[in-house]
Amino acid sequence: MKIGEIAKLTGLKVETVRYYEGEGLIDAPRRNGGNYRLYDRSHLDRLSFVKRSRDLGFTLDQVRDLLRLADDPRGSCDAVDEMAVLHIAEIDRKLADLQTLRDEIAKWGRCDASTIAECRLIDALSSRLP
Repeated sequence: MKIGEIAKLTGLKVETVRYYEGEGLIDAPRRNGGNYRLYDRSHLDRLSFVKRSRDLGFTLDQVRDLLRLADDPRGSCDAVDEMAVLHIAEIDRKLADLQTLRDEIAKWGRCDASTIAECRLIDALSSRLP
């Protein structure tokens, strides 16, 4: 399949497919007589893996590590488990940060002012640090 087809099947942009190829996350596809890239099922599977990993918040370096581990089906799953535990801890930290942000904005409550000059939210955002 050509790059546009594989991009559509994976939900990636053409530029992203090229980028992942350039980053070595997928093997370079063969080219046809017109010099078009021709991708096969292995590219589709690998790009789907990369996209799903990225959707779950893994960094490109983490995806590289996951791919390296996935390429050795007889290897131990311990490294994957460790990555998952660390990633969950990072997600939990981000969730806590988001909750703190939400609580901060919620404490301002709904502004009942009729003009921006009287708006509590705008006033809180404009407050200067000591």
